[in-house]
Amino acid sequence: MNSTIQKTQHKPDNKFCEKADALRRENMYKEAVSNYLNAILIDRNNTESYYGLGICYKHLKQYSKAIKYLTTASELNPESYETYFELGLCNLLDGIPCGAIKNFIQAIQINPDNPEAILQLGAAHELCEEYDLALMIYQKLIENSPDFIKAYDHKSTLLMKLGKYKEASSVLRNILKQKPNYYKAYAGIGVCFDKLGKKFDAQRYYRKFLSEEPFSNNAEFIKNRLDKISERKNLHSHLKICK
Repeated sequence: MNSTIQKTQHKPDNKFCEKADALRRENMYKEAVSNYLNAILIDRNNTESYYGLGICYKHLKQYSKAIKYLTTASELNPESYETYFELGLCNLLDGIPCGAIKNFIQAIQINPDNPEAILQLGAAHELCEEYDLALMIYQKLIENSPDFIKAYDHKSTLLMKLGKYKEASSVLRNILKQKPNYYKAYAGIGVCFDKLGKKFDAQRYYRKFLSEEPFSNNAEFIKNRLDKISERKNLHSHLKICK
């Protein structure tokens, strides 16, 4: 009987945490916060409450509070991949990439087979302007997880940012080998050829993209680029005739 009483005292029945979890699943983050706080008042060692509270504050864009409660959750349960991963994301959102690096590394050590933390580690190094290291991480991720399209996407975007359009177009073509209906890659390849001065090839990929994604967010930009290229070609032809 004594052992039962001790167990109840150690792990009290915490209805507030259950209610908060249900509210969080319904995206009712403000309502969930008050219930998580009540749950913590009942049980100061309730890891789930600190974690849930951190996630709610993340969605409410109160990142410093999210980091505070997720840090407590990680101290109570240092073997939780999800906690360190979310801590890393909150650090990124709060503009603290160095803190993010530390937490993503911790997450990777707990679960080295999950590519998401490795991807975000590369993004954190990218934000620290450690571009060579970020590219190396993306490439290693591509080699180890060839079906993980996000790694190709991040690598090609960074290469384009660095003005390495030929390399970027090669990575984008590799995406299409893995996922032929990833039409965003056509737009990227078009931009690469455009920047390299290969206007005919740029037009081809731009048109391919528009034929598949005519109402996407990038469609207006692509249409404008096609118009500009056509204007230049027409002007060039006119000048030739005048000569």
